[in-house]
Amino acid sequence: MKKAKNLGELKKSGYVSRSIKEELRENLITKLKKKETVFSGILGFEDTVIPDLERAILSRHNILLLGLRGQAKTRLARLLITLLDEYMPVVAGSELNDDPLQPMSIFAHNLIEEKGDDTPIEWVHRDDRYVEKLATPDVSIADLVGDVDPIKAATLKLPYSDQRVIHFGLIPRSHRSIFVINELPDLQARIQVSLFNILQEGDMQIRGFKLRMPLDIQFIFTANPEDYTNRGSIITPLKDRIESQILTHYPRTLEISRKITEQEAKLTEGQKDQIAVSDLCADLLEQISFAARESELIDEKSGVSARLSIAGYENLVSAAERRLIINSEKKTYTRLGDFWGVIPAITGKVELVYEGEQAGPYMVAVNLMGTAIKNEFLNLFPHPDKQKKGEKDAYGVVRAWFAGGNNLDLLSDASNQQYQKTLKKVAGLENLAKTSGAKGDEIYPIMELIIHGLVEFEVLSKEYLETGFSIRDVLANMFDSDMFDGMSN
Repeated sequence: MKKAKNLGELKKSGYVSRSIKEELRENLITKLKKKETVFSGILGFEDTVIPDLERAILSRHNILLLGLRGQAKTRLARLLITLLDEYMPVVAGSELNDDPLQPMSIFAHNLIEEKGDDTPIEWVHRDDRYVEKLATPDVSIADLVGDVDPIKAATLKLPYSDQRVIHFGLIPRSHRSIFVINELPDLQARIQVSLFNILQEGDMQIRGFKLRMPLDIQFIFTANPEDYTNRGSIITPLKDRIESQILTHYPRTLEISRKITEQEAKLTEGQKDQIAVSDLCADLLEQISFAARESELIDEKSGVSARLSIAGYENLVSAAERRLIINSEKKTYTRLGDFWGVIPAITGKVELVYEGEQAGPYMVAVNLMGTAIKNEFLNLFPHPDKQKKGEKDAYGVVRAWFAGGNNLDLLSDASNQQYQKTLKKVAGLENLAKTSGAKGDEIYPIMELIIHGLVEFEVLSKEYLETGFSIRDVLANMFDSDMFDGMSN
């Protein structure tokens, strides 16, 4: 449609006013009929959250997205922009996005009365019809609704009850737009009260002066269940006026979690070209998040954000990149040793319970990696202590090599050649890794997984070095300890 420049042209164009909820509804119906993707980039919600959200839009509801941290609540809200018309006409100069055919403010009424069909029209892009506010305890009614401007009143010689002396807040300025309040429970109860009539009747009260303004807004609220007890709550009358409450959730499978991480991780083109992330390392990273969500050391009510995996992925690749630069190599791949560079991404993204605080965030991160290694190890190889009686020990050759007094030093900054040579010297290790189906360079992280897996199951022991690990037979440490004790006596 050709953009009208004044009210007369807009009327001739056949433009029909409609509420934002109708606009969202009609555009959603069009997309669904065309089988178009409505919420692009959202993974794992196809059969749960997205159908609920689409039903809420079709019902023309205000929406509360309820879920733990890192469950794409804000991202879902932002994607609603794609359901808006590309451009929307407003009365030129209006601070309240006045509909030229249904003006709301005194400014727009006066301008149309004065100029009639010559009233100038502006067009607002859909990106400018999205307003987002983070609820914090210091948010005031003036911020959201507005306040009387005494300077305006004095200058214009108008009473405080006149709409023209009001400095409007975010909500009135979001007329005909999407308005999002994140972390709603953090909003003070008295501020939540101010939303009652706005949601239901379009009434606002500023400094005791009631204003009847038919605001047309699509409200989206987000909240974390933890906040209901820790920081505040959504007061019942307000919650009752939010028609649809939709529960979000974390990815339910490792595959979906991986896709989200790889989609969201911010890597340079150089990192993508030079560093290969094996399926093993990608799965292992997600296993850490899954283990964290089940750990008794971490507060499950707080949740474990998908950002843990995303930041961890970036750290994992950067750890490999640092090693590549140090060794003047052109290409490399991620290893299990690189996961110790992921620890900073873990420690800052989990809320610990008392027992976790006692252990310390570093040890909790190490324990999570140990659990993830165990889980991934058992996905590929038999349990070292639960092999069938009479069956050949899958780890017999490897055990024998370490039992013969050999030890393995895995250094974090070793070159690819040094790393491969170190692993190959362990008798039976490469053949065992090949049983997993790994090929090419992917076999080396699998070989390292076997070593770390046997450590986690206490078949081997691990000593932390400043630059890596030293792996040896578990009995060797016992003998060394006994020898040391005998010498000290």
